[in-house]
Amino acid sequence: MYFTSQDIVGDITERHFRIGEIPGVLWTPTSAHADSPAPLILLGHPGDLGRMHPRLVARAQRAAADGFATASIELPGGGDRQPLPEIERARNDLHAALAVGGPIDEVVDRLVLPLVSQAVPEWQSALDGLLALPELRGPVGFSGGILAIAIRLARVEPRIEAAGFFAGSFVPRSMFEEARQLTLPLHVLLQWDDSGNDRQLALDLFDAFGSAEKTLHANMGGHTGVPEFAGDDAARFFKRHLG
Repeated sequence: MYFTSQDIVGDITERHFRIGEIPGVLWTPTSAHADSPAPLILLGHPGDLGRMHPRLVARAQRAAADGFATASIELPGGGDRQPLPEIERARNDLHAALAVGGPIDEVVDRLVLPLVSQAVPEWQSALDGLLALPELRGPVGFSGGILAIAIRLARVEPRIEAAGFFAGSFVPRSMFEEARQLTLPLHVLLQWDDSGNDRQLALDLFDAFGSAEKTLHANMGGHTGVPEFAGDDAARFFKRHLG
């Protein structure tokens, strides 16, 4: 892991890094240092770190106000990483199946399972490098999606002690058993009118989560219509479990 650039954005320090060929970004409160390290929240996103940067910065600034550092990495095939033609074909096939109301389970498997298998070890490698920095410490949280990646990571990574999931993205049915194995506290955000996602699948998945503490926050509105108070609720969740 090595840093490639550094900038000050408001009250946070933004540092771009690479782990091998994987780009990532770390945001830390300017108050974080070796004598007062900040807990870390990993920020999941749906792909293309550059395109998602403005939204990730806003989330990082909100977390920094509560004393948390945040970090994110590029997904396999995203941004300027090596394209994954099989994933692109599966994504196109999914759009075609949704357009005609056809069966999608097999296509979702082809799209999501390879991403999960590659992305989760990369997140773990990033976490190894990040927690080696003196200004960062556990406990660690995870916030965001892609939901299937978040589920697998939360199941296999014991350093993650609380997770805020963004519900709605397609999750293979075969991963419901993994969802039942989760035991960490969960805060699940669902946009009720998100036309691009499967609301019923999200509800079934929430029911399957095995965590003793799990909360579903469902808000009216589409994918980009998340109300500001929903972010406040998520912030209180992380302060309670990581602060």
